[in-house]
Amino acid sequence: MAEVLVLVDHVDGEIKKNTYEMLTAARRLGEPSAVVVGTPGTATKVAEGLGAHGAEKIYVAESDDAVNYLSTPQVDALAVLVERVSPRAVLIPAGADGREVAGRLAVRTNSGWLNDVVDIDDQGAATHSIFGGAFTVQAHATTDTAVISWRSGSIEIEEHAAAGTQETVEVPAIDESKSAKVSNRAPIVGGDRPELTEANVVVAGGRGVGSAENFNVVETLADSLHAAVGASRAAVDSGYYPNQFQVGQTGKTVSPQLYIALGISGAIQHRAGMQTSKTIVAVNKDPEAPIFEIADFGVVGDLFSISPQLTEEVGKRSS
Repeated sequence: MAEVLVLVDHVDGEIKKNTYEMLTAARRLGEPSAVVVGTPGTATKVAEGLGAHGAEKIYVAESDDAVNYLSTPQVDALAVLVERVSPRAVLIPAGADGREVAGRLAVRTNSGWLNDVVDIDDQGAATHSIFGGAFTVQAHATTDTAVISWRSGSIEIEEHAAAGTQETVEVPAIDESKSAKVSNRAPIVGGDRPELTEANVVVAGGRGVGSAENFNVVETLADSLHAAVGASRAAVDSGYYPNQFQVGQTGKTVSPQLYIALGISGAIQHRAGMQTSKTIVAVNKDPEAPIFEIADFGVVGDLFSISPQLTEEVGKRSS
């Protein structure tokens, strides 16, 4: 059975759920092998989780340079493995960093690149949701190895016990003249709320919130639900909330169990980033707002009246 490489998405040894989705998808194509690129000791932290979700092998590419350069360490490690094991496919997270890794890897290895994939079958047919979810298309890579950028939140994660045998990968020294080096780091101030793309519940605010000060209505409801906070592009462009929390085609893609949209009209660009949420609740004064077309539950009303009532009711039920 052909190997399928999965680039592990992690932060300081904490695996992101997108990795488990990719391992689940990889089993449809062949034998999943996880690729860990990080500082020394990272593989030890993530090995148990990877083995529990189907990784038969764990390729370890650890070095101090792994976090000091953008994309190059991941591209180098994956390129070495593509040459060594001739995998059927390489699955990579479809974030901004992942798309760069995927594009560079596809060029370096002369492989077909299937971008922003939301599903795949055992024949290698990849499903894409395009034009803001208006169309669904399928595509095949005609090369021996397919490089696949995987959209987070696309499929259910399945646990599958596997060997998780570790194997070291030696990668060439990085050519500094051709690589972007990290010169500075600053922590993202996100409080104690869950990370947006990892959260089971997301409460998002849009232009209807009216101001940055009014966004505390969104935050209060989110905190009562132990949820992440999101924002539409209109809210971000208006300066109501930081760009890192933008949900949509040009922001982050989320697929939580519950998505609450407060004062969001539902432009197609926003819907592209959240319409795969399991349950969508929308609050908007405009009964014709497009968000109601995809909402499971819709409330036509003033969010500044509805949201505090929701917060109060959640408090009653959780006390």
